[in-house]
Amino acid sequence: MARAKAAPAEVERHVMNPVFRFATVQGQNFHWFLRRNCSVTPRQLGYIYLSMCVVSLGLGGMFWLQGATLVLPIAWLELMVVGAAFLIYARHAADGETIRLSDGQLVIEQESAGKLSRCEFRREWVRVEPGAADNSLIALSGHGRTVHVGRFVRPELRPLLAREIRMALRGA
Repeated sequence: MARAKAAPAEVERHVMNPVFRFATVQGQNFHWFLRRNCSVTPRQLGYIYLSMCVVSLGLGGMFWLQGATLVLPIAWLELMVVGAAFLIYARHAADGETIRLSDGQLVIEQESAGKLSRCEFRREWVRVEPGAADNSLIALSGHGRTVHVGRFVRPELRPLLAREIRMALRGA
C-alpha cells in the first residue's frame, strides 16, 4: 500500500526541536513562555469562594435562628480572611515571563500582579550570566541594564534555560 509523502513544511511543524526544551522555534524566531503553575484560574477561584460563602453563611444563618448568635459573625470573619487570601492568590496567578528573540532583538516582558515591565536588547550585545548561587536567577545584561529571568523555572533547570538562550543568541 503506497503512502503519500508529507510536504517538508508539514513534517517540520510536527517534529519537536530536541535542542530547545523551553523555547518555541519558528524559523529564526525563538519564544520562551515561562508561567506560574496554577491549578485554579482566578475565575474558578471566584466560583469556589462564592460557593463557600453560600454554604458558610447558610449554616451560620441556621445556627443564628437556633440561638447560637456568635456563629454567624465568626463565619463572616472567616470568609473575609479566606477572601483576602484568595485575592492575593488571584492577583499573582497570571504572573509570568515572555522572552522573544526575533529580528535581532531580544525582548523580555515580565508580568507581576498585573504590572508589565518590558526590556529590549540588541542580540549582539546581550550577555547571559548564570547567578552566583545554584538556585539564583539568570541575568540577561546589555546596554548597561540587567534583567533577571527564570523565576518560574525550577532551580535545577535554570542552567538549561540559560544555555538555550545563549544558543539562540548565537544563531543556533
